[in-house]
Amino acid sequence: MIELRHISKQFKLYSKPSDRLRELFLRRPCHHLYSALSDVSLHVSSGETLGIIGKNGAGKSTLLKIITGVLLPDAGDLVTSGKVTGLLELGTGFDMAVTGRQNIVINGLLLGMDREEIAWKTETIIGFSELGDFIDEPLRTYSSGMVMRLAFAIAIHAEPRCFVVDEALSVGDAHFQQKCMRKIREFRESGGSIIFVSHDLNAIKVLCDKVLVLDNGQVVAQGSAEDAVNYYNQIIANLEEDKNVYQPDVQDYGTRQVELLRASVEGRSSLVDVLSSGETAVIRLDIKAREALEDVTVGIMIRDRFGQDIFGTNSQQLDTSLSFRVDEEKTVFFTVDMAIAPGKYTLTAALHSRENHMDDCYHWYDNIARFEIAGIHGPGFSGVCRLRTHIEI
Repeated sequence: MIELRHISKQFKLYSKPSDRLRELFLRRPCHHLYSALSDVSLHVSSGETLGIIGKNGAGKSTLLKIITGVLLPDAGDLVTSGKVTGLLELGTGFDMAVTGRQNIVINGLLLGMDREEIAWKTETIIGFSELGDFIDEPLRTYSSGMVMRLAFAIAIHAEPRCFVVDEALSVGDAHFQQKCMRKIREFRESGGSIIFVSHDLNAIKVLCDKVLVLDNGQVVAQGSAEDAVNYYNQIIANLEEDKNVYQPDVQDYGTRQVELLRASVEGRSSLVDVLSSGETAVIRLDIKAREALEDVTVGIMIRDRFGQDIFGTNSQQLDTSLSFRVDEEKTVFFTVDMAIAPGKYTLTAALHSRENHMDDCYHWYDNIARFEIAGIHGPGFSGVCRLRTHIEI
């Protein structure tokens, strides 16, 4: 368990290095204060995973350093139950001049293990890291991915009660990332608490029970992964709205120079929004422009009941361009083979300029339609989706 109550942290910023000496000798302030965190509170229970997202400079790294004891807060209280281990900036706690094997000892001691524990865990750590003979080479010869492998292997085998993970995992290859994710799930299932910071919103939605959004050092949203990620999307779309109050029921936003009027998902069945897996569906979007616009992109995203992105595409990716006259209405049809597993799904639609909604977001509409895959049309399968498969004997 870990709990933060009204944590605040400020840093002194100097216009030039000599101002530090001037302040020391003249005994008057030559700096200005920067507020990195302001009145931040959170609680993570045993077996729970908290995600933290926010723009660069929002205060995420400062918050993690306080949680792991690297920094002390200026105000507020930090309560922890058990050992807290962090995987923060890549290479923290390592000596690049000595071997990987020697760094297991150095980093293990820093993480609170004793020498006897390190000795009987060393081979397990080496095996998990998959570094092979490189373990006896100096760390300066390692790639960033190899350093990350070693750092994660040591940190997770330190047997913390709370595991704090920053963006370090993003430098690993896909195979090792999946291996780390499996280990993180095992850790959570054993009752460990996890604080996970990432710009990978899909990983956030898959791993986290709840998510906190930081902006300018303040908590502006805290709730379910899907609601918090949707709110974060509003922030990065540079919208002029109050960011200090979280409103999870707000599902659409944008400049509305062109807007989505209606949406539906239809298949062969007479029941609208009820389909069979493998069936061809038509996603219909009715759109109206408030002003004349060129090069408008219309996109869709299908999400499962956990808010995980299943499939998305847009007109730009499909080499199609849209333009509108003032007050013109158009209907766009996406024909999709719904080769996905039975379950309940939501549709998000977006209108924006150029390649992504962060340029000019005209209208972003979360959960504009809902549909259900109620059965399987064709051969059965396991997993999230059915890939085209041929078997020969």
